[in-house]
Amino acid sequence: MDPYLQRILDRLGPLDPIDVLGATPTILADLAERFGERDWNTSQAVGKWPARTILAHLADTELGLAFRFRQAVSVPAGDPPHAVQPFDHDAWAERSGRADPWLALEAFRALRAWNLTLFSGFSLDDWGRDVFHHERGFESVDTMVRFLAGHDLHHLDQLQAIARGGG
Repeated sequence: MDPYLQRILDRLGPLDPIDVLGATPTILADLAERFGERDWNTSQAVGKWPARTILAHLADTELGLAFRFRQAVSVPAGDPPHAVQPFDHDAWAERSGRADPWLALEAFRALRAWNLTLFSGFSLDDWGRDVFHHERGFESVDTMVRFLAGHDLHHLDQLQAIARGGG
C-alpha cells in the first residue's frame, strides 16, 4: 500500500469514518471561534501551512473528493473503474489559502453535508466500487472514505496544536 495512504489510514485506526466525518465540521467551527487573525496566519512548524491554508485545503479536498466519489459510483456495472483526476493540493492551497477562513469553513461544511448525504445512500456495491488512482493504484470507495476521515484527523491535529499555541 502507498505509504502516504497507509499513514492517513493508520491515523483513523479503528474509528468509524462516518462518525469522524460527521464530527469534523463542529470541531472546525469550535476551533475557528477560538482563532484570532494571528492564529489564522500561524503554522504548526516552519515550512508547514498556516491555519487558514489548512482550512482552505480541507474545503478543497472535500470538493475534489466529492467529484471522485460521484464518478466512482456512476460507472455502469461491468465497465472498467473510473480513473480519478489528480489535483495538486499545493497549487490549490496557494490560491485558496488566501481566502477568508470563514468562507472556507462554510464551503467545507456545505460540501461535507452533501457528501455525508451521498454516503448515506450507498449500497454495499457502491462501497466496494474501485477507482484507479495514478499514484496509488486501485482504491475502493470505502478506502477513499476512510482516507478522507483520516485526512480530517491529521489536519485537525495540526489546527489543535496551533490553537494550543504549538505553532
